[in-house]
Amino acid sequence: MIRNCEILFGPGYASPQDAFLNGPREKFLFVTCPNTDPSKPDIITTVDVDPASDTYCQIVSRVDLPYSGDEVHHSGWNACSSCFGDKTAKRSYLVVPCLLSSRVYFINTTNPKALKLHKVVEPNALLAHNVSFPHTTHCLADGNIMISTLGDAKGDAKGDFILVNGKTFDVVDTWIAKDSQHIQFNYDFWYQPHHNVMVSTEWGAPLAIRRGFQMKDVAQALITEIIISMDDKFLYLSCWLHGDIRQYDISDPHHPKLVGQVFIGGSIHDETDVIVDLEEDEELQERPKACYIKGERIEGGPQMLQLSLDGKRLYATTSLFRIWDEQFYPKTKVSGTRMIQIDVDTDRGGLTINEDFLVDFGRIEGGPFLAHEMRYPNGDCTSDIWI
Repeated sequence: MIRNCEILFGPGYASPQDAFLNGPREKFLFVTCPNTDPSKPDIITTVDVDPASDTYCQIVSRVDLPYSGDEVHHSGWNACSSCFGDKTAKRSYLVVPCLLSSRVYFINTTNPKALKLHKVVEPNALLAHNVSFPHTTHCLADGNIMISTLGDAKGDAKGDFILVNGKTFDVVDTWIAKDSQHIQFNYDFWYQPHHNVMVSTEWGAPLAIRRGFQMKDVAQALITEIIISMDDKFLYLSCWLHGDIRQYDISDPHHPKLVGQVFIGGSIHDETDVIVDLEEDEELQERPKACYIKGERIEGGPQMLQLSLDGKRLYATTSLFRIWDEQFYPKTKVSGTRMIQIDVDTDRGGLTINEDFLVDFGRIEGGPFLAHEMRYPNGDCTSDIWI
């Protein structure tokens, strides 16, 4: 029997191995892009990442959102591999929660070169359930969409999850029962129905996050993203402050081994004023060089990551959160940020910056913009959940 997802199966892939072995090379990336000026609207873009295309490394479609001050951040899908057994389900709408406004946008991605705004869930729909600051979104096997929320209606810390109908895109209710105990903080989350387990992480209270970064809150490299290859061989992490992306071989999960590292911007390279105590540093022998691609210095530090299904290409953007960007990398307010690509040695390990790939979000009309999360049209290494 020939595998045909459009006829026999629902969206995505039967398993991570199926995605790793049979997934097509990515041709487009959908990217959330906050504006550096909060009085102007954010955008959702399609980036052409097909080397054979005449518009390679260019924005080929965009949706200008109707409001300002949203701060688009993460994104997800109305349906993914958790609905693989439902051939009526279709992955056609990108779900985009907004941190600062508590809106949720639904973008029709049926044609990647002609994105369309489909629906807006207004803040009151979330505030009515005493939740705000929506962050991560995942589709559920029952057809609903679940979005993590970090605050209550006042912006104080209250971890919760809001459920959205996967067909009408109307808010249904909170996932945590209203008479149940709530978690204090929330952030990203992932669930595994096979083991009846869900794991969520913490960022902070919305009112504290909005005020900006304070040195007493966190130190060290500030790891802001991790991703595991579809074959479970490599773990990647981004250190937004130090500026490096690391690749660990986790074939033996009890003994991870560093096998690749590249520096992309960050705050400790040799063209910054940051003082680095090399005598106390157990790893660095010298300060890393500033990163230049196509003659442009990369501002910001590596933040969001996205890996190709076959594990050979790693994409990175350099914005974390507008207010924090302005504190640590003030030049990004004028320059915007970039998307870069790193070539991956999947045999022995190793990372190499692709000098021919650069997407500049600072020169887009209406910007500059701060590129953040990236999604593939047919699912990627962080969007899908298997049951």
